[in-house]
Amino acid sequence: MIRTVTATDLPVAANPDAVGRGRQGRGLGALTPSGRASIPLSWALYDFANTIYSYAIVSYAIGLWSVERLGASDGQFWALFAGAASVAMNALVSPILGAMSDRTGGRMLYLLFFTALTIACSAAIGLTDAAALGLVLYAIANFGYQAALIYYDATLPLVARPEARGRVSGIGVAVGYLGTIVIALLILIFDSQASPLTFFMAAGLFALFSIPLFTLVKEPRTGRETRFRLGDAIGSWSQLRTTIDHARAVPGLGRFLLGRFFYTDPVNTVIVIMSVFAVEAIGLTKSEANLVLLLLTVVAVVASFGWGQLVEQIGPKRTLLIVLGVWCVGLVIAGSILSLPTFLLGGALLGAGLGGVWTSDRVFLLRLSPPDQIGEFFGLYGIAGKFSAVTGPVLYGSIVSTLLDAGWRSGAYQVGIFSFIILMGIGIWLLRGVVEPPLRTGEAAGSSVGPPPERLAPATAPIESR
Repeated sequence: MIRTVTATDLPVAANPDAVGRGRQGRGLGALTPSGRASIPLSWALYDFANTIYSYAIVSYAIGLWSVERLGASDGQFWALFAGAASVAMNALVSPILGAMSDRTGGRMLYLLFFTALTIACSAAIGLTDAAALGLVLYAIANFGYQAALIYYDATLPLVARPEARGRVSGIGVAVGYLGTIVIALLILIFDSQASPLTFFMAAGLFALFSIPLFTLVKEPRTGRETRFRLGDAIGSWSQLRTTIDHARAVPGLGRFLLGRFFYTDPVNTVIVIMSVFAVEAIGLTKSEANLVLLLLTVVAVVASFGWGQLVEQIGPKRTLLIVLGVWCVGLVIAGSILSLPTFLLGGALLGAGLGGVWTSDRVFLLRLSPPDQIGEFFGLYGIAGKFSAVTGPVLYGSIVSTLLDAGWRSGAYQVGIFSFIILMGIGIWLLRGVVEPPLRTGEAAGSSVGPPPERLAPATAPIESR
């Protein structure tokens, strides 16, 4: 688990900016090479900013916006297809994007470009009523969001000491959860639903809370920057193939990553479809759907701490299998009877299990990976999650759209939900065949050394070596 940051965690850097700002300020300042508490805080605020986009547009508004213009069948399918296409494109080019920043330097400049692209396209959706144009803008915005995460993750060494990167990453994840809660409350207060105001608020707040990162965090030039050539792009793909070969040589790792593809398929898709499902299948209003999503987010945050404790007590594999079992029960309840009570009960189980997936499977990967290859295998871990975020929405969208057109009505949503149980079952079967290695000497059961857990977002970038 991520420990609470206190002033006694690390020696306080002798920097005037870190002095006289109270215990919390000194503690944050000690985590960064500059000794300035404002540096890790500005980095974490970017997580707050991009999670606002993730919730407001991806999880809540775009599906409802598309259904309003294209109807329940076509609206759901094309919104899910646009999101999946953007993630697929990002997964294909992410090795190249990472290689570009490694060769040319200037990660902050790349981050600024893709952040601005996401903000501009998100705001532009609110200016059009044309469904096709809006969904193209959404696909571009979501591609930019995914690409920006690659560079954002890679800036962590600029803002945190090597021994403190896990804690600074954890702060970013926690602040990101707050972004979800804040934007959900604003949508509720202004009753903006899937109107242009929601898109404008998401874009504006993303821009506002990104400013500290770009104004305070400076990237020094190393003098080793070179031009990026075609051969570098080819080399980035060759490295990916080498990483896959390395993973196959580690007992159980390939089976785990394949299992992760299947069990994160439902997880990534449920996050995207929940608002439309609540409105179209359960009959809630858009405002009620937003309130339910807000409550489920709070449940996910609270439950994640309990799952972390369970990982420490019984290990990551057993915890993960329990979490996926909870998800299966939640899916059965939510899909069997389409009513508000069953939706709330099933949704609560899914929300509670959400944090458990990221908490336990990350530690399981750390347990399986040789210490000197952790960063390498976290890249594959992220790519498995990305491709599941492509196939899951397309599969669900195709099922629901086809059955709605055939006149199945609520039955279309039930079949779509039950398809998740099949995917989850395959993932569980694969995981059961993975042998959990014993703890290494000096390693805690719930060790959080290494990259942070994935954010509460439908489709996150691969988490690279920190």
